[in-house]
Amino acid sequence: MNKTELAAVVAERAEVSKRDAEAVLDKVLEVIGEALAKGEAVKLSNFGVFEPKKRAARVGTNPSTGDKINIPASNSVTFKVSKSLKEKL
Repeated sequence: MNKTELAAVVAERAEVSKRDAEAVLDKVLEVIGEALAKGEAVKLSNFGVFEPKKRAARVGTNPSTGDKINIPASNSVTFKVSKSLKEKL
């Protein structure tokens, strides 16, 4: 399911226009992204937790040549599934 399909399902179930559902979905994703960028976790009951994660710089190996390469530090996001959602799966 992509974002457009999600908005269509939300619009149908909430009995609102597709345009309104897309606008709300855009704002929700915007707020989640801003919170993660600030380093805050986003906890959604019965769904899960999005948490920002910092990865330290490290030395890796190029698999084709065996050479050592420096991998720079980076930021990413982790997601932990809630118990209730995990049981549904």
